[in-house]
Amino acid sequence: MVETSDIRVVRCGGSKVNLTPPIISSDSRYPFVLCTSGDLVKVYSTRTEEWLHSLQGHTNQVTGITLNPANHLQVYSCSVDGTVKLWDFIDGILIKTFVIGCPLFAIYVLSVIVLSECFQLVSVHLPKSAEQEVEAKEMSAVSSHISKNPSCTAFGRGGEYIAFARHLQLNVYFFRKQKTYSFSLKATDKKGAKNAFTCIACHPTDDCIATGHEDGKIRLWRNFIHKKEYTYSTQHWHHNAVNTLCFTPEGTHLLSGGIESVLVQWQYGADNRKEFLPRLGGSILHISASSDGQLFCTSHSDNKITVIESSFKVCGVIQGLVKDAVLTDLMIDPRSKALVLNGKPGHLQFYSLLRDKHLYNLDIVQQEYIYEAGLDQFEVVKAAFDIKGSWLATVEERGKKSSDLEFFLKLWAFDERTQSFVLNTTITAAHTDRIISMCFSSSEETTMLVTAAEDSQFKAWCQGADADTQQDQNFWSCDFVGSYHKLNPTNCSFSADSSLLAVSFQEVITIWSPDTWEMLTTLCQPPGVIRDLCFGRLSCSKYLLGTTTKNLLCCWNLLTCELEWSTSVDVSKLQPDPFSENVAAFSYQSKHTDLFVFKPSEPRPLFTNKNVCSEKVHRAVFVPREEPLNSCDESTQWLNRSQLYFLTQNMDLLTFSTATEEDRMLSSSKQLVIDDSVAVTPFYLLLGKHRQQQQKLNTQSHPVSDKPQQTQGSVTIKELLHTPAHVLPAASVLCSMFVNSFLISNTGVQQDPLRYFVHIRLKSNGFSYSVMHLLSISLKFLNSFI
Repeated sequence: MVETSDIRVVRCGGSKVNLTPPIISSDSRYPFVLCTSGDLVKVYSTRTEEWLHSLQGHTNQVTGITLNPANHLQVYSCSVDGTVKLWDFIDGILIKTFVIGCPLFAIYVLSVIVLSECFQLVSVHLPKSAEQEVEAKEMSAVSSHISKNPSCTAFGRGGEYIAFARHLQLNVYFFRKQKTYSFSLKATDKKGAKNAFTCIACHPTDDCIATGHEDGKIRLWRNFIHKKEYTYSTQHWHHNAVNTLCFTPEGTHLLSGGIESVLVQWQYGADNRKEFLPRLGGSILHISASSDGQLFCTSHSDNKITVIESSFKVCGVIQGLVKDAVLTDLMIDPRSKALVLNGKPGHLQFYSLLRDKHLYNLDIVQQEYIYEAGLDQFEVVKAAFDIKGSWLATVEERGKKSSDLEFFLKLWAFDERTQSFVLNTTITAAHTDRIISMCFSSSEETTMLVTAAEDSQFKAWCQGADADTQQDQNFWSCDFVGSYHKLNPTNCSFSADSSLLAVSFQEVITIWSPDTWEMLTTLCQPPGVIRDLCFGRLSCSKYLLGTTTKNLLCCWNLLTCELEWSTSVDVSKLQPDPFSENVAAFSYQSKHTDLFVFKPSEPRPLFTNKNVCSEKVHRAVFVPREEPLNSCDESTQWLNRSQLYFLTQNMDLLTFSTATEEDRMLSSSKQLVIDDSVAVTPFYLLLGKHRQQQQKLNTQSHPVSDKPQQTQGSVTIKELLHTPAHVLPAASVLCSMFVNSFLISNTGVQQDPLRYFVHIRLKSNGFSYSVMHLLSISLKFLNSFI
């Protein structure tokens, strides 16, 4: 058994971006969206929707972010690791770390933080110091036992007071008076409405507090400085709980959102005058507004952030890995190498692991989803690709009881013209009960789909033939129906060459020949119902692996039809690597999950990693590498051809990284660096390559002392080309300086061919070229030397 620290578990993306409200930078021309994502703070462009970079430094979940009021280019972040960090989010630089020492769950303004355990609202003084890490010791409690929901706390009118609600009570604390006023509501009113508080927002200039409630009502509280004379008005549109409220910076409008996935804009001071932006996706969890009020951001339950203009027009969508119950397995699209699993209701999501970006959704159910709690609707529960990625099989079902169960088996063909999957065949009565397992054959010649259901049958589906013309048609039909003593099947799997099909029925494994549909043998030694089933690959293709509910991992030799070996281990997920002989087994015990990697031919594990995570692992997949690692270390050879990804119960997508892989990524990034003092651009690379060749020729033909020095004109060109465009002066200012840099001096010193060439062109055309035209001429000239 090999265990090494060279391999470590790393977060590979896909974390929640909807945990906390996103914030929008103050730059109105090039605004950024910042959001928490696991232990990172991600920075996105609102124009391109692309991920720019991440602020990495926390060691645990980041729970809150807020802009620095003193500098609009800086942001504060707090984390469960007990620290507050100050960042320059434009360049991704960590400026300072404040050590609080307690888990932090939210940060509202510069010095107010929610702490853990008893959930106290505490004011923390962040000291000024030249050191990068400072301990913050000065803390004072504002209130105890506040709501665990950060949306139920808000600051009002320049930070003069803070409003926080819990259950049926609203509290307003005034910092100058150091006094708290409390207001209570009854659990239900005369109409039976639920009055519990769900969120709070304070008007930026007026003494007005907006509160959302479980029954969908919004109350506007006024005159709360006097406890006995307070008043509130009620507005109602949401039919369910109000999740979030937000005033615009000018205070002219109030934004609200809930499970309806509709952004509602209420005009402040005008009763019930409102606008709607519907069909935004999942239920709205948070709403944010930019400081100039030009952009709004809504974060949704389907792990998505929507960027909206003040005119109520969607201008950008930042979609993360949808964090819902994963009913399908983790799959890899053979064509795009994207991670595929069920995403938003009724869809499959295609997610790029390399770019950590959502690619697109494939609508499987093809019905409008209604965001209504308790409403039974179709969900995608099974999916599988064939080996070439030409076919996709999906199962959608509705209904929890067998009497109310509805399900469809669909076959999708990949369309080369549209580069997407198109529905080919819909089978409405594939089985009489729920489909629990399905798999495609591994053969590239013929494609076959096998489904196993709780109706005690498994069926083989093939592309059918027309009964009249006897010609192959592009539709699917049932080719064979199999069963075994009326037992319910639990799993099915094809061998690597598709010559054998294994179907487990309770405690018995049956082996079938897909060519003749003859049952070849049965395997029934281990006790317990078969839970997972897979064949070995490559040199281990003669082995069959299975796990049972009696915590056994068994390996059969199909040549002898005998049990090769077995071990007592509770395997929650058994995942074979299709590109090697290796098999990964995740075992949950003692409140943590262990990983074992082994070959079926050897009961000794190649690699083991104790305490991979603290939750059970039910979903995992091997992803092929674009370039093999070629590691010689025995403990890391199992990662040479493919990389193992797994999903925890908390919906964290994790993988394994090696020191060799990290060194290779570091060395590849260093290849672009030519000179530490000069920024690298494509033009510099071209010019530098030509200069190196020219210098080599000059060194061979001339003494070192006769080597001409670099002219001032070349320095000017270099400074011009390497300065960021957004800080350059206007082109009219630079034109004369740029043209003068190309003029030949009278010193008689040998000039660059580039300078001489441009000088001739300038003289022959009377200085009529623009700056961009000169650059294009220079690039064409440089290409002649490559």
